[in-house]
Amino acid sequence: MRLVRHSAPGVDDAGRAYVAEIVLDRPQAMNAVSTQLARELGATCADLAAEALTGGVRAVVLSTSNPKAFCVGADLKERKTFTDADLMAQRPIARAAYTGVLTLPVPAIAAVEGFALGGGCELALSCDLIVAGDAVTIGLPEVSVGVIPGGGGTQLLTRRVGWSRAARVIFTAARLRAQQAAELGLIDEVVAAGSARERALDLAHGIAAHSPVGVRNAKKAMRLGFDVDLAAGLEIEDGCWRATAFSGDRHEGVAAFNEKRTPDWPGV
Repeated sequence: MRLVRHSAPGVDDAGRAYVAEIVLDRPQAMNAVSTQLARELGATCADLAAEALTGGVRAVVLSTSNPKAFCVGADLKERKTFTDADLMAQRPIARAAYTGVLTLPVPAIAAVEGFALGGGCELALSCDLIVAGDAVTIGLPEVSVGVIPGGGGTQLLTRRVGWSRAARVIFTAARLRAQQAAELGLIDEVVAAGSARERALDLAHGIAAHSPVGVRNAKKAMRLGFDVDLAAGLEIEDGCWRATAFSGDRHEGVAAFNEKRTPDWPGV
């Protein structure tokens, strides 16, 4: 796995890198999630989350070094050697990887190419937006090998596409082409094969141009309010509004608007 920093064009004259790209880089294994990859991904996400809270990271792209595969899920070759005790010992490491992506405080965009199966689909689902090349094959086929989606798939897919659509995908172990997945709502945008990363980075740079405090609190309000009743959701929104309205970003945003200049966001 590699971490690449990208400065957002037109955002920062000092060239500070506000977009972080996490590159899944086990090409020989089609980016299968081994214990080591899971450990690295969890640790990287924890570091980026801490950095995001000061405005140092404003958006994250999750991509692949292998055009044939975003990620094919758990490393079954490694799993074959596991005892039951080994599998239980790995579980918190694996969970930390998926939840690390899911709980990033800034927007995360999956740039999917090739196969995104099982845990690969779940890594994409853990992101806020999914951009996929039109040759992608994506799905949650776990029941076909005697397990269930365990990286958030049963919960995230249901919330994304609804119960019956998620049930069909999971119960049938379906492998969907990009356009089919987009029609279900699993994928947000389909682009030409090989261009998902470029499009995801474009989106990330656009996000990075906006108030880091505003974007973080908008994501927080959306995530926390998604599964509560409207009244509770509006209270969550109000708390996030207050956290933004009295920040340095709000003062800078108003000043920049009135002075007709690009904001220099403090990020706190």
